[in-house]
Amino acid sequence: MGTVLRIALNSFVRRTPNSDALKQLIKSTGAKLTRKGRSRNWHLQANTPQVLLIIEFIHKSGEEGWLWVAKKISESRPHLSHNELLEFARENAGMTVTKLMAATDCKLLEARKVLDQLEWE
Repeated sequence: MGTVLRIALNSFVRRTPNSDALKQLIKSTGAKLTRKGRSRNWHLQANTPQVLLIIEFIHKSGEEGWLWVAKKISESRPHLSHNELLEFARENAGMTVTKLMAATDCKLLEARKVLDQLEWE
């Protein structure tokens, strides 16, 4: 899961309440959040596991003003391969089909194949 995504977050500070807390949360995942020059626009650089963590943290935070960031990131992330789904499920032991589908936006068949494979290993 080494693919690095670069996602534009235009007007990040203006659109985000308590943006400093969200910046810290993003940085805690190892992702980079940088401002584009002196503009209001920001860029997020993160790999797939970091993106999934950021989305999960935003949803758990209860901050409604941060949901636009989670939506923007979700729209920008690529579809995960079977091996990437397998690695994600290994890292998150006890993952159910529903949780795997929600976290990775994979299809039911993909989630079942991954979890079946983990059971037989």
